[in-house]
Amino acid sequence: MTLLLEESVKFGVQGIFRGVGRPSEPWVPDIHDAMRLVRLVDNLGFDSMWVGDHVAFAVPILDSITQLAWAAAQSDRLAFGTSIYLLPLRHPTPVAKQIAALDHLCGGRLVFGVGVGGEFPGEFEACGVDVLKRGRLLDEGVGVLKKLWQSGTVSHKGDFFSFSEVELLPAPLQRGGPAIWCGGRSEAALRRAGQLCDGYISYVVTPKMFQSSMEKICVAAEAAGRHIQNYGTGHLLFPRIDDTYEQALDSASRSLSERYGMDFRRADEKYCALGSSADVAARISEYIEA
Repeated sequence: MTLLLEESVKFGVQGIFRGVGRPSEPWVPDIHDAMRLVRLVDNLGFDSMWVGDHVAFAVPILDSITQLAWAAAQSDRLAFGTSIYLLPLRHPTPVAKQIAALDHLCGGRLVFGVGVGGEFPGEFEACGVDVLKRGRLLDEGVGVLKKLWQSGTVSHKGDFFSFSEVELLPAPLQRGGPAIWCGGRSEAALRRAGQLCDGYISYVVTPKMFQSSMEKICVAAEAAGRHIQNYGTGHLLFPRIDDTYEQALDSASRSLSERYGMDFRRADEKYCALGSSADVAARISEYIEA
């Protein structure tokens, strides 16, 4: 089986409201700076803007859904998405309501990227969620979202969530709800992407790893009896253009190590697009060809 992928390649930017490092003073979001960023991305012709999601993170970050609702008011052209929303931290029913509303605010130009997270176990503890159950919570949560985004009254009885005769109004602007894309690199994440989701977002993988992941997703989709039209794919790539590769590596390493609160240099060497503009373009082409 071959997944029918989208025919065109599109480019987006991730990040709107996010602190950098651990400043001596509390970080205060700069609304005007963020507005300039969204408008710059729009004016430069990028196709989309994306935000990450954490409850507790190494650096300050605003709530993802709130960010996108604000950003959607700044552009009537850009698409918007989460990359990645940690659905297991929340009950899926109110999330379904929020995303349905956000789909209207985005004019139907919304992709809902979800994943299990787990790199920061403290945020699971803070939300009263067993981090070891995050995969099962995500599987069931995706099913709840899709069920609630159908028209009419629905019921659900699962291992974690149950409800009877609930109708979500208004329904999302996109019929059946926005596309749900799955993030992750594990075997379980790839199975989930093929069996349950409408697309896949990769992160810290090489082009060869991306190609292998798509093959596994295809196998999972076929095993589930799915025939998917226009399966979505995306990759979160960190580019850095500089005079030399080493300068680009040093800059990327400092920036990403601050962003994630850990030493990112070895990952930068393996997964980033670094060097001259030609070097970065060539690296991007490798992912497109994969």
